[in-house]
Amino acid sequence: MARVAFEVRAVDAFGFKAWSRPFVWQAPNAARAPTRHFPRLPRAPPALGLFGFAMPAASSSASAAIPNVLAERYASPLIKDIWSPTGRIAIERDYWIAVMKAQRELGLAIPAKAIAAYEKVKNQIDLADIDARERVTLHDVKARIESFYALAGHECIHLGLTSRDLTENVEQLQVARSLGVVRMKSAAALHKLAARAKANRDLMLTGRTHNVPAQPTTLGKRFAMFGEELLAAHTRLAELAARYPVRGLKGAVGTQLDQFTLFDGDAAKVAKLEAGIVKHLGFGGALGSVGQVYPRSLDFEVVSALHQLGAGAASFATTLRLMAGQGLLTEGFQKGQVGSSAMPHTVNARNCERICGFSTILSGYVAMTGALAGHQWNEGDVSCSVVRRVALPDAFFAIDGLLETLLAVLNQMDVFAAAIAAENQRQLPFLATTTILMEAVKSGVGRETAHLAIKENALAAAKAIRSGEGESDLVKLLAADARLGLPEKQLRAILADGKRFVGAAPKQVDAFVKTVATVVKKTPGAESYEPGKLL
Repeated sequence: MARVAFEVRAVDAFGFKAWSRPFVWQAPNAARAPTRHFPRLPRAPPALGLFGFAMPAASSSASAAIPNVLAERYASPLIKDIWSPTGRIAIERDYWIAVMKAQRELGLAIPAKAIAAYEKVKNQIDLADIDARERVTLHDVKARIESFYALAGHECIHLGLTSRDLTENVEQLQVARSLGVVRMKSAAALHKLAARAKANRDLMLTGRTHNVPAQPTTLGKRFAMFGEELLAAHTRLAELAARYPVRGLKGAVGTQLDQFTLFDGDAAKVAKLEAGIVKHLGFGGALGSVGQVYPRSLDFEVVSALHQLGAGAASFATTLRLMAGQGLLTEGFQKGQVGSSAMPHTVNARNCERICGFSTILSGYVAMTGALAGHQWNEGDVSCSVVRRVALPDAFFAIDGLLETLLAVLNQMDVFAAAIAAENQRQLPFLATTTILMEAVKSGVGRETAHLAIKENALAAAKAIRSGEGESDLVKLLAADARLGLPEKQLRAILADGKRFVGAAPKQVDAFVKTVATVVKKTPGAESYEPGKLL
């Protein structure tokens, strides 16, 4: 058979024919036995989508450009520069050069011109070249070594090191530098929150438990309450950053065998080499008996500390969302902002919602790093690698975005003092019932008797307010109840003394503000730091 006719069809998602083309196959030479030769098919029409619309052509460059949303949309340059591919490779190259210099000073035959060559080209970071090499070697560190070799024209880096001698120390340096940024920004948030607390120190507010009116407080005290949670997390973070230990130069299983071999068994030189590198990296100390990898419980400790910091901010943001819904304040909005969050009759607390969302993201990374802690085999394995590549940088992108958003809210929020006063006026007779109870007890009424009288009259007044029937003035009801023995004039005098209802709130604000001032003073950059413009 020298000729075959056939049809090629394409169908859509529902099985309907989208396009078809007839084709004819014919043997190249009818006199010879036909071979299995098929003509090249013409280029197919554009792929059709679900409803027959043409789909854009696939692009490998487009697929490679999928952004990290946390980094690109929310994180600041301070954090992105630490975790970007070029930022990481720059740290690695500085690290390699520092090791070479130390090894040369301790007697290894590394030419000075080789070190100079590496220093000359260290900023020539070609990500495409490194990516191409990794696709051949299937090893990321090997690809970065080869790329640096090719640029410098020497093979002197990474002597006596394993991949983990590089990656563990570099990643820990990224963590340590990121902790420094987060510590500064959390202190900046405390500084702004303390200023808000101080400004609203004496502004009486209807305090709520279970989201229903309970007792008076002040708005400043409420801010200080959330600030104290943030302060506890900041203190933990600062303590962690101060003692965070680096792995150091330990080799494949932690015994430093290859460095001992390079230095002919000279333990003093090996110790001096490691101490110099630890100092160069900026760490206060190194782990002494670590294996191939540092304990992954350290990653869990770092991410859980970030989550704790985010929780304090989320507690603050959640209550601001509730207060905005009650018309007591607004988080404000930026120039040019549109949408429901900027409409005068809504003024949604969208940035506070975002803060709560970041807290949820961080809880996910706590779960991820918690699952890695305690699951390393023997001296170490790479089962954690795929998780840590995501969890560590993204946890810092998330907390950075959270803090930037929190700082913006603290800058632009607005308090509606008149609305707060109006709510107090409505709620104060009910909020003051515990104070009235104490006054009745002081005058000789039994506690349970007074409690029952107040309860019954409060319920009656509340019912009258809601139904519009009966006496709704709680003071009049209480004055008319002989069980209490408190005349209306005395009850009105109790309610008129507003300061007595907030208790120690103003003094507590003062103590918080004083503590924060000490923290900010110890944190360079915190007092003057301002957030970038939010999307």
